[in-house]
Amino acid sequence: MEKNKFGILGGMGPFATSVFFERIIEQTKASKDQEHLDIMILNHATLPDRTALIMNHEKEPFIKKVQKDMQLFEYAQVANIAIPCNTSHYFYEDIQRSTNIPVIHMVRSTAEYVANIIGVNKKIAVLATDGTIQSGVYQQELEKLDLEQYTLPEDIQKKIMNIIYGVKSDIDFETDELDFIIHDLIEKHDCAIVILACTELSTVKLNKKSKQVCIDALDVLVRESIIRSNKQLKNDLLNE
Repeated sequence: MEKNKFGILGGMGPFATSVFFERIIEQTKASKDQEHLDIMILNHATLPDRTALIMNHEKEPFIKKVQKDMQLFEYAQVANIAIPCNTSHYFYEDIQRSTNIPVIHMVRSTAEYVANIIGVNKKIAVLATDGTIQSGVYQQELEKLDLEQYTLPEDIQKKIMNIIYGVKSDIDFETDELDFIIHDLIEKHDCAIVILACTELSTVKLNKKSKQVCIDALDVLVRESIIRSNKQLKNDLLNE
């Protein structure tokens, strides 16, 4: 396998996948085409809704379809795979068992990055789909690192879901509400940092103040993808 040949299982959602691809290009240090990553993108938009499956305690409909995607990646001989969808990591162990190709654990990488920059025994706000929250994937990874996931009040979680599905239905979706939510979580709910744990939220423009207290899981995945592909980062978005 070529060290810089990379696989992306996307389509969850398609706009977030395109943003992920663009950020990899933007953040790879390269002076010509040949210094970028060779990337195979499977934009599998018809995969079942992850949140609905988690709420119904179902895995098989998703795993069966993803197994076929893994076979395509194996045929293409990619060295690593990224899945730019936080919620899908509820199925991570099943996905990894279906292939010998390393699949980057987006959630674990994000939790580890947060722990490295803020230390332990801190309260973390996780902005994600109902499915991601219900699955406990972030809670488990944060607790391993002595960090606490703050349980969002029901009204805030509902607003987050409205923003996420607003982006899914309209790629030009804009709102200031996410900035207000982030500000309140830091100032009124005593959270040390906010994780943007849904790739749709990664596409929403934030003000400077919000960016300073947020870690975007998509940026963590971009960083990990470039490093694992033996390429250099142009600018580390997470350290700006």
